[in-house]
Amino acid sequence: MMADTLVEARRVLEIEAASVLALAARLNDQFVVAVEMILACNGRVVVTGMGKSGLICQKMAATMASTGTPALFLHPAEGLHGDLGMLMRGDVVIAVSNSGETEEINRILPTIKRMGLPLIVMAGNPTSTLARAGDVFLDVSVKEEACPLQLAPTASTTATLAMGDALAVSLLVKRGFKEEDFALYHPGGALGKRLLLRVEDIMHADDEVPVVSIGTLLKDSLYEISSKKLGITGVVDETGKLVGVFTDGDLRRTIEKGVELLNRPVEEFMNCEPKRILRSNLAAKALQVMENHSITSLFVFEAVSDKAPIGIIHLHDLLRAGVI
Repeated sequence: MMADTLVEARRVLEIEAASVLALAARLNDQFVVAVEMILACNGRVVVTGMGKSGLICQKMAATMASTGTPALFLHPAEGLHGDLGMLMRGDVVIAVSNSGETEEINRILPTIKRMGLPLIVMAGNPTSTLARAGDVFLDVSVKEEACPLQLAPTASTTATLAMGDALAVSLLVKRGFKEEDFALYHPGGALGKRLLLRVEDIMHADDEVPVVSIGTLLKDSLYEISSKKLGITGVVDETGKLVGVFTDGDLRRTIEKGVELLNRPVEEFMNCEPKRILRSNLAAKALQVMENHSITSLFVFEAVSDKAPIGIIHLHDLLRAGVI
């Protein structure tokens, strides 16, 4: 039974993979025209389709919208009852129908034509009503559906989805769309946080910054470490310049040498080469510095030339902010 299930699953995947691969061989100048048509569009890309094709259209519109091409989905049946008001002059329409004879789509064609909107058609039948009405025809036909009854849209919807992705990515490349642009449309996602969140947004500042002066006894420095709860204190000179850091890890190593050392000045045991970060740097850069040096905190500075820290950022801050 299990073997039969795996055989069937592999058959489905092989059919769908072959259907997608076949699209690459069929790509021609019509695809290039479609890309240029969308790039020249002053409005939005309006994607429309019924049933399972409609679901694919929704994903197509969402992918374009998130990669720099303003797009929305128009349900053709709702379009017949008022939603055609979504259409604006300057839009480009992408209509999807495997048969090319979907009644609801064909009934909105006169409005699309009357408004003079360019029409890109994705269909499996180049002689269909919809294909003949298009300014551009993208052939998404498949040899067979993965459904053994040849009824449920399977390979055909997969092929259409892949063609939509090909359009979206081609447009992305043409527009010079970058990670930073993507992050602007995904501020709540992990990528957005890595590319938009800056050190100054999550750093500790003012009284939350653990610092002691040169000459402070080691035992007194421990209070600063414990009260600020960051496992570290900076050591500054009389001008406020950061000259070193002392961490709870340094404390453990010091105690191993003898408790009597607690009455010695902290600068005798501090790390004299503290790592630093600028407040304007991305939080992701702070994480990178921490990982590179196997540390959990960085003192923050206003400018490269500054000597006095204005804040501190801890690995836990990056965790809470979702940067990691």
